[in-house]
Amino acid sequence: MLLSCNNAHEAYKPLPKKVDFNFDVRPILVQNCYLCHGPDPSSRKADLRLDTYEGATAALKEGGHAIVPGKPKKSELMYRITHEDDDKIMPPPEMNSKLSQRDIDILEKWIEQGAKWKPHWSFIKPNPEAANNNIDYFVNNYLDQKALSQAPIANQNTLIRRVSYLLTGLPPLPDDVENFIADSSDDAYEKMVDKYLNSTAYGERWTRHWMDLVRYAETKGHEFDYTITGAWKYRDYLIRAFNDDVPYDQLLKEHLAGDLLLEKRYNKETELLESHIATAFYAMGEGTHSPVDVRQDEANRIDNMIDVTSKTFQGLTVSCAKCHDHKFDPITAADYYAFYGIMESTRFTPLDSEISKEKETTAKELQEIQDYLKTIVAKETDSRISINEFASNNEDDKKSANYKILGDFRGLDFGKWETSGMAFGDKTTLGHPIIDMSSGKLKALEEGKASSRSFGTGILGTLRSPDFVLDSDYIGVRAKGESSTIRIIIDNFQLIRDPIYGDLTKSANASEWTNYTFNVGAWKGHKAYIEILTGEYEEHDFRLSEKAFIEAQYAISYDDKWPSRVKSESNEPAVKKIETINKKIRKGTLQAYLPKLAAKIDSCQKLAEKLKGKSFFYGVSDGFAINSPVFIRGRYQDLSEENVPRRFLSALPLGDTPFKSKGSGRLELADAMLNKENPLTARVMVNRIWHHLFGRGIVETVDNFGLQGKLPSHPELLDHLAIKFQENGWSIKKMIKYIVTSETFKRSTIVNQAVLEKDPNNIYLASFPVRRLESEAIRDGILLASESLDSTIYGPPVPTYLTKFMQGRGRPEKSGPLNGNGRRSIYQEVRRNFLEPMMTTFDRPIPFTTFGKRDVTNVPSQSLILMNDPFVISQAEIMAKKLLSENGLSFEERIAWIYMRTFSREPSEEEVAHASEFIKQLAAMKKIDYNATDMDVELWKEYCHSVFNLKEFLYLI
Repeated sequence: MLLSCNNAHEAYKPLPKKVDFNFDVRPILVQNCYLCHGPDPSSRKADLRLDTYEGATAALKEGGHAIVPGKPKKSELMYRITHEDDDKIMPPPEMNSKLSQRDIDILEKWIEQGAKWKPHWSFIKPNPEAANNNIDYFVNNYLDQKALSQAPIANQNTLIRRVSYLLTGLPPLPDDVENFIADSSDDAYEKMVDKYLNSTAYGERWTRHWMDLVRYAETKGHEFDYTITGAWKYRDYLIRAFNDDVPYDQLLKEHLAGDLLLEKRYNKETELLESHIATAFYAMGEGTHSPVDVRQDEANRIDNMIDVTSKTFQGLTVSCAKCHDHKFDPITAADYYAFYGIMESTRFTPLDSEISKEKETTAKELQEIQDYLKTIVAKETDSRISINEFASNNEDDKKSANYKILGDFRGLDFGKWETSGMAFGDKTTLGHPIIDMSSGKLKALEEGKASSRSFGTGILGTLRSPDFVLDSDYIGVRAKGESSTIRIIIDNFQLIRDPIYGDLTKSANASEWTNYTFNVGAWKGHKAYIEILTGEYEEHDFRLSEKAFIEAQYAISYDDKWPSRVKSESNEPAVKKIETINKKIRKGTLQAYLPKLAAKIDSCQKLAEKLKGKSFFYGVSDGFAINSPVFIRGRYQDLSEENVPRRFLSALPLGDTPFKSKGSGRLELADAMLNKENPLTARVMVNRIWHHLFGRGIVETVDNFGLQGKLPSHPELLDHLAIKFQENGWSIKKMIKYIVTSETFKRSTIVNQAVLEKDPNNIYLASFPVRRLESEAIRDGILLASESLDSTIYGPPVPTYLTKFMQGRGRPEKSGPLNGNGRRSIYQEVRRNFLEPMMTTFDRPIPFTTFGKRDVTNVPSQSLILMNDPFVISQAEIMAKKLLSENGLSFEERIAWIYMRTFSREPSEEEVAHASEFIKQLAAMKKIDYNATDMDVELWKEYCHSVFNLKEFLYLI
């Protein structure tokens, strides 16, 4: 839209009969006026707004009105844009933005017709009438209006290659091509489409598209390129989701709040929990291990999360409102900081990737058994003691002033602290019976503590405090454990490391109670929380040993020395009762034999083995609700007096409703995005699908549906697809099938000169657009052509092949294999500091924000890669050897063998002749007898290599 009619030298196009504000007027105002007279008050001049009817028609200070509906000659706007004096004309000369005569005529006619304002087109609900008709009706209607003739339907070879690549990212196998051509049934094309939609390769292909949106990577970048634990688990989750055609509304919910869903989604085959894995997308951002200003670092990280979330799901650039109201879109700074509070209330954590229904049932069963054991013991002991015997408390009840209790686990529960994982259960150990397993004798009752080994060791679990402001020099945690960790998380900072932040994490490896002390004096005034978790971070990659556990009694803050006594805050009678029982057991005045309990405890220990964690990923869990103030001019040092309630965008439905959640509000955010009145969610996704199939979205700026984005080429078609998408249960597969079975999709790329002159960019789709394949499809196509592709699905990434030029901090000790073990490109490791050269050369985006639309460049380095990359050369040799192993093939049959695997068609006689001439020239260059070339691997390798360089191999044409 920024390239709208603003060229004074362009050919004058006739004015529309009825001027439309969104499609004719707003682009002119956005390009030329909104910077100084738009939504942002900080840059607004003369107190004039042209983005609203009220602002544009209000009285001006100097008299008159910028716009008088129906009267262009009385409108100050027309006077200023047609003025010839430099001090009067608008836009002013220093803006270097001169309106064309057509722009002026459009504005004049619009004012004459009443100067009707409309909300931006993308903020208006899809027109229900668009549900009628079909894709071809809407496309052909535009072609008729523009007098553009349609290209014929492509031939079968072209169609199957197009469908196969666009649906699976792979070329069709020769047998599939032959079968499709031989199938003369009416539904042959539809059956072919279904075959590829139902292949596992479909999920791999469309997962890679989604990975571009969420800046997928397996490392954090910066200096040491630390691993993101289990990132590939998220990649596999996506593949399963696309292959299972998980509805898009469910996919959105799982991404934003998969850990909070009441109705969890489990894999039908494995019964493993799927929905929480989606939250790993939050953790895909870059990470700095030693920021000088940790508060600014948090702001940068949250900004990236807001940017990715808003672009991916709403197609809006919300992050542009970080420092001020959005200069073009109706997104305020308050909207941005409403989102900020949501993200600030979210906590990062390792999560078990193999939670199953059985695990959840087992955890619940173990908790019930423990409650049963406590009940049995209580019945046995209550009758043998009286209230008068409860242990007296001789401690001074006066609370010490030299420390503050942040958490006390010596009572029945964890207070306001929250847990994630299964290790800690939902209660402390207070009252758990300790039984002599051989005799069944009651040895004691557990005193209260938070314990990750209530069920057993090696179970994932995290215990976190509420947020608090650091106001003391030290934090202390009294704990013991093995291979576990205690961390102080300041401003949500996760990559804790020396030299600056190393003292904020401690390894818990002590069998006796130990006072773990953290010096936090340097961060007074910062918000923080305490995290106690089983397991350890090795170079920030989470690990959990089978023996790992951690137990804690309390956490305190203090300024000088650890207090000699930390009095329990618990006044629960149960605490004193258990102290009394334990004293009587020690004195021998209370004895109990409970052999049945010993058997129960033994069964618990066996059941607990099922809870052990073996595979993890880094995702999120909920924290405590934080409403953020506005950072004035984007500076956290300058805050607004009032906090902004967490909510959705004010310009969209439910945007004025504050979230009520005591946590982050992410689930409410998902519900707001999926509200049936929200005009964006379905539109944005169907436009992404269209973009991946045609190479350009109906809205070309797929990540920006705002005023700076492009206008839709076929607005009625976009509405039609959005409505159909929702009516079909948000099914991505159904939408893809609907599009690829249209005549519009099946057209040839052939275009006549008349059409080319009228529509040089093929905006109106008279023909199918010529498309270059993406980097992954090129590499995978080479592997399939050489019959080297390993089609194994899922699993850890294949390490990056490191060339001698790939140097720097964080460089892995070992290189991966040159051919990536033959696995598809989606399974190759994505290391931020060591990105694979072939992928980046062919425009795979660097993962730092949302890239719904990849660049498509044509640069010399691409040819150099194809000509010189050892991977390409080696695959050409493998292909040549496979060819020569096919006995009894004539020269023509060999060329046909190569063409079918690379171009999905038979060669023409002319192409066979060219191949023969090429081989002859190669033989002469290498001084090889032409009659002996039949079995010469080197010659056929060169020929196969040359084919990989041809445009037909790299493009869908």
